[in-house]
Amino acid sequence: MTEVPDLSVTIGRMKLKNPVMVASGTFGFGEEYQDFLDLNQLGAILPKGISLRPVAGNPPPRIFETEGGMLNAIGLQNPGVDLFIKEKLPFLRTLDTCLIVNFFGNSEKEYVELAERLDRVPGISGLEMNVSCPNMSRGGIVFCTDPRMTYELVRDVRRATTLTLVVKLSPNVTDITAMARSAEDAGADAVSLVNTFRAMAINIHSRKPELGNVFGGLSGPAIKPIALRMVWEVSQAIKIPVIGMGGIAKAEDAVEFVLAGASAVQVGTANLVHPATGIEVVHGIRKYLIQYRMDRFQALIGLSKKTLPRQI
Repeated sequence: MTEVPDLSVTIGRMKLKNPVMVASGTFGFGEEYQDFLDLNQLGAILPKGISLRPVAGNPPPRIFETEGGMLNAIGLQNPGVDLFIKEKLPFLRTLDTCLIVNFFGNSEKEYVELAERLDRVPGISGLEMNVSCPNMSRGGIVFCTDPRMTYELVRDVRRATTLTLVVKLSPNVTDITAMARSAEDAGADAVSLVNTFRAMAINIHSRKPELGNVFGGLSGPAIKPIALRMVWEVSQAIKIPVIGMGGIAKAEDAVEFVLAGASAVQVGTANLVHPATGIEVVHGIRKYLIQYRMDRFQALIGLSKKTLPRQI
């Protein structure tokens, strides 16, 4: 065994130095975190989700801490693709790590136009599609809740870009494996899961919802067991890589997701509590591999399935 295990992993056309990413929406545009950790030690950075035009977001309050997690209703606030390319991308290009741009739209046309725009911009390693958005051209049905709609959207975006394409799946569906298969069949290089769970909280004194938008997305340690189960299911249903997320706050959490079948992980809400969590997860995975005398991170992927007892 080598003294330093190989942590690299390949996702589509991207080769990551290690499997640890920071999730979109929890890490700003990267520059905000540069004083707290060495960004180059991360496997990939996913900045805030980008839309075709600027989005103001939801009315406050937008964030509420709950038991074991956090509710957020930011409303996908972002400066739009033009300002992102002009003002945010120059810093991200200076980093020695992969850059995966998360993007979203309100119609198939917007998704395709964004993919075409970003495909032509140097310095971007891959794209992550947030399909948890309403399709305003089809009566507001959320893309990720309809397998056929997901297939058509991913197919059209796939035709618009040569970059590695990751589809970010929502857990707010009856069968997440059906959505994952639709994304794979349409040409996705990988899927990432899970996005936040639709939830709410009420202040018993004011008797009003804690969030200005009433509903928000639940993230953090509270959702980890459910997210882990979904990663396990999806990794058995498709052949493309799965990127796991949902409540990862330490290396042991990340290892669980990898054992369940994830080829890489994203650290999200934990970044808001402890900015260096991603780096600590990288170091923790390395120590785990050394402890169990494993040369390569990729040997760990889905290993729990291989050690299950045979059914009689």
